[in-house]
Amino acid sequence: MTFTVEVLLKGREDVAAQSVRHGVEPAAWTDDDVREVLRLALREFDRAQNPAAEARPVQLRGISWIVTPVDGGVAIAMESAGGAIVAGPFEIDRDRLTQAIARVMARPAAASGGRVH
Repeated sequence: MTFTVEVLLKGREDVAAQSVRHGVEPAAWTDDDVREVLRLALREFDRAQNPAAEARPVQLRGISWIVTPVDGGVAIAMESAGGAIVAGPFEIDRDRLTQAIARVMARPAAASGGRVH
């Protein structure tokens, strides 16, 4: 499935929008798929902040998030110290996605190199 990631960096007025692909439809998402969608969205956020940098590992911490209804389903809205990200729309039950994100965010991150968030 293809979805849009919109990024608004703090101190900027322009929104950067990028189409992103994840190989599994939302109705079949597992927690691992939800984790990957969050990582894909945060990676686009990092690209908007650091266009010349190589892709860095993403850690899911330091962000506030909410699942919100939009035309065509629901979107994941995230905010960090550097700006805001909206990913979607996704055709999935709002409560199911909210619970999946809560589980993903509660799990400790695997040890990795650098950090995006």
